[in-house]
Amino acid sequence: MPLDADAIIIGGGFYGAMVACYLAGERGLASVILIERESRLMQRASFSNQARVHNGYHYPRSFTTAYRSRVNLPRFMQEWDSAVRSDFLKIYAIARRNSKVTAAQFVRFCETIDAPLAQAPASVASLFNPNLIEQAFVAKEYGFDSERMRQMLEARLSGAGVHVGLRQEATAVQKESNAVRVCLRSIDGSTTTSVLARQVFNCTYAGLNLIDGPHGRSHARLKHEITEMALIRLPPALEGMGITVMDGPFFSVMPFPACQSSTLSHVRYTPHTAWTDTPERNPYTELEAHPRSSRVDRMLRDAARYLPSISKASYQQSLFEVKTVLMKNEGDDGRPILFESYPELPGYSTILGGKLDNIYDVLGHLDTLNFQHYP
Repeated sequence: MPLDADAIIIGGGFYGAMVACYLAGERGLASVILIERESRLMQRASFSNQARVHNGYHYPRSFTTAYRSRVNLPRFMQEWDSAVRSDFLKIYAIARRNSKVTAAQFVRFCETIDAPLAQAPASVASLFNPNLIEQAFVAKEYGFDSERMRQMLEARLSGAGVHVGLRQEATAVQKESNAVRVCLRSIDGSTTTSVLARQVFNCTYAGLNLIDGPHGRSHARLKHEITEMALIRLPPALEGMGITVMDGPFFSVMPFPACQSSTLSHVRYTPHTAWTDTPERNPYTELEAHPRSSRVDRMLRDAARYLPSISKASYQQSLFEVKTVLMKNEGDDGRPILFESYPELPGYSTILGGKLDNIYDVLGHLDTLNFQHYP
C-alpha cells in the first residue's frame, strides 16, 4: 500500500510547524505534509496571545512549569534571536491583598529556580499605588514578534521540503493496514480528499477533539475559554515597560511587536466565557458566535487602581481567540505538555502545549520515538 507521506501534521500553529520542521529537518523524513485551515500559518492562538517569552516568573505555584521555562529559555533565545524583543524593562509587582504569593515568597521562588530578580528602582516603584502593591521587582523576560517568527518558520519549512496545505481541515482519521488515513476538506467545502501516512500528529490546540476516528477523544479533560487580548498604546510614563501584577485576579502588560503596541490582559476580564470540552460544543463555532464586546474599559479601570498612569493608555483593538488548558492544572496554573497516543489508532498522536517556548519539551519527547522513511 503506497503512502502519501512519511508524516502528516494537522495544525499550522507554532507547535505544528515546529514538529513538521523537526521531522523533516532533524529526523530526515523525506515526505512531510503540514495541514492548516487558515490562509497563513500562525494565525490563531500562536498570534493572539501575550507574546511573552517566559523565564519562570509567571508560575510560582507550578515549579515544574517554571523550571522548564528556565531550561528552555536559552535555546529559544538563540533560535529566535531576530524575532525576540528584549529592549524593554520587565517589572513584576506583588499585590498586598488577594495575591497567592507574598513578596518574600516570590523572592524565594525566584532564588529556587535561579531566575534573576532585583528590587525596582524608586522611579519605577513610585508608579504603583503603595497601598495596593507590596513590592516591585525588575526581572529578565522577553517578548516575541509572531509575524517575524511566522516568516522564519515558512523559510525553514520550505528549506526542509515540507509540503504546506493551506485552507484545508482534517475531518476524520481512519486506520488502514499499518498506516493512518487523514480525510481532508477544503474550507469552502468544494473539495474533499485524503492522505495516508505512517505517523500523524494532531497539533490543532482547541480542535484536538474535532477530528472523528476510532481513537475517540482525548483522555485528558480540557477546558476552553474565549479570551480577549486588548491592544493598547501605553502613555509616556510607561513606555518601554512590561508590567505584571502577581499572583491573583490582576493584570499584565507586555510589548506586542507584531502590531507595534502592547497587550493588556486581566485574569478576571480576559476570559469572556469558559466550558469543559464536550462533543456538542465546537470551540471555533463558539468563537464565531461570540459577541465581541470589549471589556478593555474594565481592564483599564481595575489596572489603574494599582498603576494609576495606565488610565492614560489609548485602546487600539482586541484580539479574540479560544484558549485551551488542562482541567487538572486549574489549581496551580501549570502548563504541562499533553502528548497522547491511542492504542485504537497506532501512529496517531495529539499534542497540546500552552506556551510557545516549551516546544522543546515536545521535540525532546519526539527524540525518543523511532521514525522510519517509507517510500
